[in-house]
Amino acid sequence: MHIGEFSDTFYPIVDGVGRVVYNYASIIPRKGHECYVVAPMADTGYRGGFPFELVDFSARNVPLQKQYQTGIPFFDAHYGARIAMVPLDIVHAHSPFIAGQEALRLARKRDIPLVGTFHSKYYDDFYKIVRQELLADIGVKYVVSFYEKCDEVWTVSRNSADTLRSYGYRGDIFIVPNGTPDNRPDPADLAAAREHFGLAMDVPVLFYCGQLNWKKNILHILEGAQLLVRRGVPFRLVLAGQGPDERAIREKADELGLAPHMVFAGHLHEDGLLNGLYQAAALFVFPSLYDTSGMVVHEAAAMHTPSVVTRGGAPAEAIVDGESGLLCDDSSESLADVIERALKAPPQWLHALGERAHEALYLPWDRVIDTALERYERLIEQKKRGRL
Repeated sequence: MHIGEFSDTFYPIVDGVGRVVYNYASIIPRKGHECYVVAPMADTGYRGGFPFELVDFSARNVPLQKQYQTGIPFFDAHYGARIAMVPLDIVHAHSPFIAGQEALRLARKRDIPLVGTFHSKYYDDFYKIVRQELLADIGVKYVVSFYEKCDEVWTVSRNSADTLRSYGYRGDIFIVPNGTPDNRPDPADLAAAREHFGLAMDVPVLFYCGQLNWKKNILHILEGAQLLVRRGVPFRLVLAGQGPDERAIREKADELGLAPHMVFAGHLHEDGLLNGLYQAAALFVFPSLYDTSGMVVHEAAAMHTPSVVTRGGAPAEAIVDGESGLLCDDSSESLADVIERALKAPPQWLHALGERAHEALYLPWDRVIDTALERYERLIEQKKRGRL
């Protein structure tokens, strides 16, 4: 098969959707198929040594979201010439916007199937930008209209399927979860991370990795950390990532007196350092209710590190409280209470929790891609027989 993966975000801009697309595109060729990624061109000139072909189009920074880029493929003659030469049997859109519309155009022009994966809580994103419910509702209607044009719609969790239905989508939905990188604990990575970030062996590490964006409930993490300080609970909090609210988050941390207890790790370009931080953590802390999957919780589990997440969120779907992770209510006080109890428990209890997290949450990307390829093949065959 010749498969196109279309995304509005991709390397070196790193977010959850971009990482999903990268894993699809990296593994598909290993299964004997050709894969092409269509995405906005990064202004860094970054191309990487990819095992797939990156077909990018001219783009500029998105206003108010400068970590992202967008463009109009139709006006990029070089892109047009390149994509015309790419053979495609099926296209998979990971966004309903520019890249998704280009996938839709090609699907119709070439009479091939279109898969659309719903990844994000778009109403929240729209509302944060426009601050008007009416305009946010219009944006959501646009999103729904795109998925109604897809031959098959996927979501990454039950939570994200419920979100899409709440927007008004009434068609069938197939849940194809995100996978976990095939990483294993490495003592060398652990030692390097402890040395690089100055993490003492005798102080428990609390780790967050993701966008530095208030929508991720990072305020709960900061206020919860302040409560732990007041209660005399020793810890070192590491926040890894970048995002639009980084400056405000740093200022809030200083305001709460957390500087002596925190490390801002920034965007981690080295997988070894990231894996080392997962290993160093006593707990991975991820209270976000925004995320539709919570891949980082599964990445922590791959390193045998348990997570504390908020009840009702997508990351909590796979967690049994006290068995494969820890659940808290949607408040900084509840988060602090759960963390305090975990850190004061016998070390062997926390270790056993991490082992059970690994057993319950680890899902290799290979298995996910096998499922995706089966569905691709089925759709291509249905299209050939005129059943789509």
